[in-house]
Amino acid sequence: KPGEVGSLLTRGPYTIRGYYKAEEHNARSFTKDGFYRTGDLVKVNEQGYIIVEGRDKDQINRGGEKVAAEEVENHLLAHDAVHDVAIVSMPDDYLGERTCAFVIARGQAPTVSELKMFLRERGIAAYKIPDRIEFIESFPQTGVGKVSKKELRKVIAEKLITVKR
Repeated sequence: KPGEVGSLLTRGPYTIRGYYKAEEHNARSFTKDGFYRTGDLVKVNEQGYIIVEGRDKDQINRGGEKVAAEEVENHLLAHDAVHDVAIVSMPDDYLGERTCAFVIARGQAPTVSELKMFLRERGIAAYKIPDRIEFIESFPQTGVGKVSKKELRKVIAEKLITVKR
């Protein structure tokens, strides 16, 4: 449906039909009728264009509600005082996962309240607004220079354990 986020599936003469001798991988990567699951989360806008919202694996399951990290990151990046942002899951006893935004500020750091109000004003659903916002100087990097969300999840999990003690 237009405006709703869903998974992008493809099929055609230039799409692979399967992986060699990898039945389990094929079962995950292809539908029964031969469509390839790209892993991209997309929506169709009012003009009929496909907009990529994020990656299927970069979702947070917040009490059954799926939060696409990239969607929230893009909203936060529109704030003048946000240089960069990474959204990760953090463990929660009640919801299973909650969201944490790690923000690198541009100049004077905005307040947590200011960022949450900014997201509300942009019309983002309440359950997508980060439960916690942490300001950070730089992101940990993977070996190929990408943001290590795995390390950020460790950072917030350790902070939460320290708080519980």
